[in-house]
Amino acid sequence: MSADSERRAAAAPGVVPAPCASKVELRLSCRHLLDRDPLTKSDPSVVLLLQSQGQWVQVDRTEVVRSSLHPVFSKVFTLDYYFEEVQKLRFEVYDTHGPSSLSCQEDDFLGGMECTLGQIVAQKKVTRALLLKFGRNAGKSTITVIAEDISGNNGYVELSFRARKLDDKDLFSKSDPFLELYRINDDQSEQLVYRTEVVKNDLSPTWQPFKVSLSSLCSCEESRPLKGLVWDYDSRGKHDFIGEFSTTFEEMQRAFGEDQLYRVYSFLDYVMGGCQIHFTVAIDFTASNGDPRNSCSLHYINPFQPNEYLQALVAVGEICQDYDSDKRLSALGFGARIPPKYEVSHDFAINFNPEDDECEGIQGVVEAYQNCLPRVQLYGPTNVAPIISKVARTAAAEERTHEASQYYILLILTDGVVTDMADTREAIVRASHLPMSIIIVGVGNADFTDMQVLDGDDGVLRSPRGEPALRDIVQFVPFRELKSASPAALAKSVLAEVPRQLVEYYSHKELPPRDLGAHA
Repeated sequence: MSADSERRAAAAPGVVPAPCASKVELRLSCRHLLDRDPLTKSDPSVVLLLQSQGQWVQVDRTEVVRSSLHPVFSKVFTLDYYFEEVQKLRFEVYDTHGPSSLSCQEDDFLGGMECTLGQIVAQKKVTRALLLKFGRNAGKSTITVIAEDISGNNGYVELSFRARKLDDKDLFSKSDPFLELYRINDDQSEQLVYRTEVVKNDLSPTWQPFKVSLSSLCSCEESRPLKGLVWDYDSRGKHDFIGEFSTTFEEMQRAFGEDQLYRVYSFLDYVMGGCQIHFTVAIDFTASNGDPRNSCSLHYINPFQPNEYLQALVAVGEICQDYDSDKRLSALGFGARIPPKYEVSHDFAINFNPEDDECEGIQGVVEAYQNCLPRVQLYGPTNVAPIISKVARTAAAEERTHEASQYYILLILTDGVVTDMADTREAIVRASHLPMSIIIVGVGNADFTDMQVLDGDDGVLRSPRGEPALRDIVQFVPFRELKSASPAALAKSVLAEVPRQLVEYYSHKELPPRDLGAHA
C-alpha cells in the first residue's frame, strides 16, 4: 500500500488559501558601535519601539551583550504583520549600565534607526546606519534586522492513495475497497480526517485525490502519527476489515521526494520570496471635480489640509511603496485635455513624460499631481477602461514569465460613476486572469451605487458578453465613509483584500514563490 502526497499551490474551488495574517520574527545584530566605556567596550542592548497613534511605545528589549562593538543578539522580537497597515518601528541601541531592564534612563544612547515592518519583510534583511539624536551618523555604526515568517504552513494538502494486491473478501467478485485516514490525538484518541470513495471490484485501487488542511490532517505537526484503515465495503454497513498502516505526513513527504511537494503559500511567502508589488495611481481630472482654483473644487490645493485625492493617494501609496524595490510609482490621469494640443486623454502620465510615467516615491507622485493641475483642462467623460487595459498589458507581459515576480495594484481615484461601464466591466474581467488588483476610491459626494457592481463582493462580476471574472480583483470604497477616520483606517479598508487576491492568483497558476529558501 502506498500514498502519494502533494502540497498543492492550486487552490481549487472552495479551498481557502493560507491565512494572510502572519507572525514575523526579527533577529538583530550591530557592527562598529560607538565605545562609550573608558576601560572596556560598550555593553549593548537594543530596544524596540512601535508607533501607535503617533506615540512611540516600547515593545521589547534584547539581552545585553557584554563588552562588544559587534553584537549578535539571541533575543528574537516577534510581531504580528499586517500588509494593509504602516507599522513604523524604531530600534534604539544603548550601552547598558547595570541589569537590562525596560528603563533606559541610566544608559548611554549609541544610535537609532527607524523603518517600517513592511520594508524589512520586503527586503528580508535590512542594514541601516545608526543615527544619533541630532540626526548625525554614529560613525560607521550599523544595525542589521533579519525577518523570518514563523506563521507556519497552515495551508492545504492534496493527498492521493493507492493500494496493491489487497485481500479478496468477496466470494463471487473482488473486494470493493475504501480507505479511512485518522489523526492520532495527544490523548491517543483517533480523529477521522477523511473517508475515500468506494472503488468497486478492484484489489489494486487508486482513490481520488482529496484536499485537507494541515490543521485537520495533523494539527500542523508533521510528525504527528496518522493511521490508515482499508475496508471492503458492505451496503449494510458491516464492512470487512482488510488492513491498516501507520505513517506521518513527514514520512510521506520523504517517501515521495521534495519534487512532488507543493505548499499552499501565504502572502508573506511570496513577498519574502522576492515578489515585487508595482503600484499605479490613476487620478480623475474630469470637469465635475470643479475648477481647481476654486476652494469648493475636489482638486483644490489647500496649503493647510490635503484634499481627498491627496489623502487617499498618500494613505495607500505609503504602504505599497515599501514592496517595490526601486520605489518608483506610476502616476496616470484621465478625463482631461492635455498640452500641447489640448486633446482629451484617458491615460496620460501626470509628469507629462509618455516614455516614463513613474515618479520617485509617493512624494514624487504628490509633486507631479500638484504640478499637473494648472497645466491641464478638466474635461470628460469619466472613462477608466483605457487605464485598466494599460496596466493589464504590463501585467500580461509579466504573466508570460511564469514567475511570481511582479504583482500590480491599480488605485483609481474618481469623483463619479464611470461613463464607460460596459468597457470597464470587460477590462476588469480580462484583468482578473492577470497578476493584478484594482482599488477604486470614490471621492466627493456623488451617488456611487452603480460602482458597487464592479466590486464582486455581492456576486461575480460579468462582462457585457456574460463572461464571469476569474477572481474578485476590485475593491470599491467611498471616501466619505472614512472621511472622519485616520488615513491608516482608509488604507486598511482599501488594501485588506490584496493579500488574498495575490495568493489566489499565484495559487491558481500553481506558481510558488521565486526564492523558496528565502526564509526557510
